[in-house]
Amino acid sequence: MRQVGFLVDVSRCLGCRACEVACKNYFGLGETQRYRRVSEVEWQTEDGIGLFYLSLACNHCESPECFRVCPNRTYRKRRDGIVVHDAGLCDGCCTCVKACPYGAPQYDADTGKVDKCDLCVSRLDAGLRPICEEACNNGALKVIYLDRIDETGLLKSVPTLPDIKMTRPSVRFNPPVFRKQWSS
Repeated sequence: MRQVGFLVDVSRCLGCRACEVACKNYFGLGETQRYRRVSEVEWQTEDGIGLFYLSLACNHCESPECFRVCPNRTYRKRRDGIVVHDAGLCDGCCTCVKACPYGAPQYDADTGKVDKCDLCVSRLDAGLRPICEEACNNGALKVIYLDRIDETGLLKSVPTLPDIKMTRPSVRFNPPVFRKQWSS
């Protein structure tokens, strides 16, 4: 199976949020919606507190909880592993929002429905990169095919990410470079 996913090079992410803003603008998302989220992560290291930025969206999991729990069957998994949502079938019950450990499905109060990142399938199908990857000037985001990459040195999880055993997210990470924080 040709599983599409993301490679997030945590060592390159500067926290500029260009990916987040580009996604929000491209999809015309409401004020509270963000399909891609950049967060600052502090983590205790051997040398003190480390800091890195993490850019995440829907992880298009191998075993997506959103797909499993939705009573209206609004989710489907394409042959390439991309999990898409049909908002037309959604009644806004938010069962998927509560079930996703990564916070990917987003409720839109204006429409009364849920939606999420679809990895820009229309762009991918047209041979284009997802809008978040295109907007990242530092090369921290890249679409990958998990069956075609050498995973040597890549991580399946990073600090603060929920347990991946149940959902098996289709995202890999280049390890973070911890930037030491200095106290005053």
